[in-house]
Formats: sequence, C-alpha cells, structure tokens
Amino acid sequence: MGRLTGRLFVLFTTCLICFIAYSSQIFVLWPWYGREFSVELLGLLLPFNILVGMLLWNYRLCVITDPGGVPSSWRPDLNDMDGYEVKKLTRGPRYCRTCENYKPPRAHHCRQCKRCVLRMDHHCPWVNNCVGHYNYGHFIRFLFYVDLACTYHVTMLTKRVLYSTTFWEEPSGRELIFIVLNYATCIPVLLAVGIFSLYHFYAVYSNTTTIEGWEKDKVATLVRRGRIREVKFPYNLGLRRNIESILGSNPLLWCWPTVPPGNGLKYQLADGDGVDVGQWPPEDPDRYLYPEDDPDHKLELPASPWTYANGSVNPDLRPTTTGTARRRNPARARAKAAEGPYASVPPYHPDYHRQESHETYPVDSEDEDEQYADEHPGRRREFLRRGSEGYEVRPIDREELLKQYIVDRTAEPGRYQLYVPDPPSEPESGPEAEDEQIPLAEKLERWRATSA
Repeated sequence: MGRLTGRLFVLFTTCLICFIAYSSQIFVLWPWYGREFSVELLGLLLPFNILVGMLLWNYRLCVITDPGGVPSSWRPDLNDMDGYEVKKLTRGPRYCRTCENYKPPRAHHCRQCKRCVLRMDHHCPWVNNCVGHYNYGHFIRFLFYVDLACTYHVTMLTKRVLYSTTFWEEPSGRELIFIVLNYATCIPVLLAVGIFSLYHFYAVYSNTTTIEGWEKDKVATLVRRGRIREVKFPYNLGLRRNIESILGSNPLLWCWPTVPPGNGLKYQLADGDGVDVGQWPPEDPDRYLYPEDDPDHKLELPASPWTYANGSVNPDLRPTTTGTARRRNPARARAKAAEGPYASVPPYHPDYHRQESHETYPVDSEDEDEQYADEHPGRRREFLRRGSEGYEVRPIDREELLKQYIVDRTAEPGRYQLYVPDPPSEPESGPEAEDEQIPLAEKLERWRATSA
C-alpha cells in the first residue's frame, strides 16, 4: 500500500467516525429536543461525546505511534536462562535477511513498513500503520470505544424512532434521511468491528498476537493428528498478567491511553515445566518432504561433482524442472515417497552406493553395455542424464563423430554402392614367377652384363 493510499484510508475512517458521531446529534437529536439545551439532552449527549472523544484519541495514537523497531545494535543474549527464539533449520538465533539484523522474540518483518516490528500483530490499512508492541494497547482501546460508541449511537436512534411511534410525532424529511443514513453506516460498523474486537479481546486474554494465533491453530491440528507432541505456549501468563502485559499494571488506567510496559525486546515467560521459547513454534515434520524444497536448505556437494579429465566443470549441465514439477503436485510426491525408500543423495555423491537397494536413480551395469553392443553392432551407446542429475553424455571429438556418421549412413541398405577391391592373386609357380621376385635393379645389371 502506497503512502497516498494509506492516508486516504485514514481520511475516510476519520470522516466516517465524524459523520456517525455528529450528524445524528445535529440533524436528529437536536431537532427532537426542540433545538434547546436541557438537562435531559446534556445527560443523553455527554456520555456519547466522551466515548467519541476517547475513540478519536486512541485512533490518533494508533496512527501516529511507532509500533517499535529492532535496534541495529541489538543482539540476542545467548546466555539468557529464559532462552531465545531460534530458527527451525539452523537452530540459531532468528535473523532477518531483508533487514540484515537479528529478530527479537515475537518480532516479524512487515512488507508494507519494510522493517521488522516488535511484537507484530498485523498491518492495519485503516490506521496506515503496523499494530505492534507500542500501539497495540491503543488499538485495543480504540476497538473497545468503537463498540461502546456505536452501541450507544444505535440506542439513541432507536429511542427517537420509538418515541415517534408512541406519541405520533413523526420526524421531518431531513430527520428521516439522516436516521436511515446513520443506521446504514453504524450497524455494519458495529457488526464488523464487534466481531473483530471479540477476536482481539480473546488475544489479550491469552496474550497472543494474530500471527501467533495462526501458529497455535496449526500446532493444535498437528497435535490432533498425532504428528507432534503437545507444546505449551510460552507467553500465556494467566488472565490478569496477560492483560497487564498490554494495558499496564493499574486496572484503573486500562481504559486510559498509557505507555505499554517493557521494551519489546524481551518478554516474560510462563511458569511451569515444559516451557521453552526455543521450541515455539514446533517444527512441522511434513513441511518439506524433500530437503531441496526448503528455500533455506544448502546442498553440500563433493569437491568435483561433474568433471572432465582435466578436472573442469561441464558447462553444458543445466538445471531441470524435476523439483518444480514435484512441488506442483505434493500429493503425488508423498504417494511416491510412501511406496518405498529412496536414495537421499544424487548419484554423483560419494555416499550414493551406500544407500539401500531401492534407489531413486538406477545404475547401468556392464552386462547392459554388452547386451546393447550385441543388439546394435557398430553403434556406440550414449549415457543420458536421469532425473535432475545423473550420467553426463560421453564427450566425443569431431573425428569420432564423423566416423560414427559414416558408419550410420553406409549401414542403410541400398543407399550407397561401395567399392570393394579384389584381393591380390597369388603368384604363379615356375621361372616366370621367380623372375617377378627379382628386383628391377638386379635385372638391369644382368641385362648390361649379357649385352657386353
């Protein structure tokens, strides 16, 4: 969401609050009381305006209060007795690659704010801000006052409508229009915000954020299916202490805007055995069926996986779509995995031959090479890559390639008429045959001697 769009959301929300709050007083209740101040009118409107004032005050604090960011110099205390949150893969401290900084407990990166937010609950477009550690209490009070103010508003309008039906004092046309408009705007707001506030009141009761609520639901599903053991949520301190951790320790000031306790970098943990912040949330055993599907997985290869005779890497090797196709159809991948054990390393890995007999990438034996040579005389077998990796094609130079081409072409029947020379005939026996065996120089010497 852009900066201008966020400000338009805030402007719209402010106008909606002001319309519901003041149009009903100016165009409905004021004419109803004869446009004169009275004790009864003040007793009716004063509580309502107090609720509206507290509503606007807390809404303003939600918009302008910084939810809290992670200091650039912050580092987790590895010697802390309470522990620290760790990454599921490396079991090291949580680290944000985007911000290039460590993340405290319950902190998450917001893509809208482009930074890590302390105790991040969610990014609210209606306040154009993240709801985090320092403004979550203002957000809870804002929802509370919206519920009270809207309920009071609907009660006043209903009282005006019932009065007209009892004493036959019908409202004017303008009053009727604003009564309908106030009902049409206030009731949907009350229903939407009311349901939303009930969820967040429960979050305050259990001391969880929206993100942690999703994690708890997922963990409960895994426990119910028997995939993992039950893990206690480490931040549930009890009803009273949960509320105090957000609204403060003084109950008389829970409805008054106050600064939240703590600095957002460290939180108190629940008492009892089995509480370990490093184990929350527990790892899903079925999250990554294959290690290469994990974006944080680092494949460790041998020193030279694909080499020529001189030790250089084959530049013709290209990645395939085997892993992509498997990710597109995870159900099929799980079904294949259930059929039997597979090799956990590729064929070029040194430990590949140590796996069990059921291997993902079968290896051709020498018997298969001999069988292929018997069935295809004169042809050279080529080994192709299988799966994502495998045998590379045997290198061949231009001379061998030309010889193979000539052999393949001449093997076709009727295509070429080959010249086959006759074998040399054996020499005849006798004086003539012996004379043919004498060298020419010796014959020339004999001829000169005879002529002389």
